[in-house]
Amino acid sequence: MNWTQLEGQWHQLAGQVKSRWAKLTDDDLKNVAGKKEHLIGKLQQHYGILKDDAEKQVDEWIEKIKPGHDTKPS
Repeated sequence: MNWTQLEGQWHQLAGQVKSRWAKLTDDDLKNVAGKKEHLIGKLQQHYGILKDDAEKQVDEWIEKIKPGHDTKPS
């Protein structure tokens, strides 16, 4: 799944995002609104990690989401 597809399904995926990164709040997810750079910024803020590390985590998470499989990671 690419980020454009994920952005279009953000509401369905927000629960998975919160499960993966539990420190994110509902307000964080609402404000991210499917924007990758916003998500990376929130991960940096809440987890105190570098941008490169946050990007790597997000990219690895995206790779696990298969299109056409109810957006559940494999």
